[in-house]
Amino acid sequence: MLLFGLRLNTPPEAQNIWVAAVLLFLLWALEILFRAIFPASFLEAERLHRQLGLTLKREGLGPPSLVLLAFLSGVAEELFFRGLLQNLLVAWLGPVGLPLQALLFALLHPAPKRAFAYPLYTGMAGLLFGLSYLLTGSLLPGILAHILHNARGFYQLWREA
Repeated sequence: MLLFGLRLNTPPEAQNIWVAAVLLFLLWALEILFRAIFPASFLEAERLHRQLGLTLKREGLGPPSLVLLAFLSGVAEELFFRGLLQNLLVAWLGPVGLPLQALLFALLHPAPKRAFAYPLYTGMAGLLFGLSYLLTGSLLPGILAHILHNARGFYQLWREA
């Protein structure tokens, strides 16, 4: 990002922790909505996630490792998809760059055909993360929401396995 002159953050007065809280709430609401609309698809996605949870447990990863995994994945995905990709796409294509980065985010979160709603969900989440960055000029609310969302998911996978 530094090589391309892209911003990680705006001045502190433009930051708002409430954006991260609203983003987390919207992600939670989106998950509930998708579970209600596509129950079979989400059951299949949960089955696949349980397998991941079993693998994590079998490899001896506990909550501290899962928090680190949530931190690394949340930071890396926000820096890449919103910080780099969205900035470049919006600069190149204008407003079309926002949904395009969300589409690429969804494509890199694949699932089998029976769990077709999962990429739809991640695409919508990518839009929310992208809007958060667009509205605040800061990656920090999206990074915080992404880390907390992933940490909850990883812990739930581990606990249920």
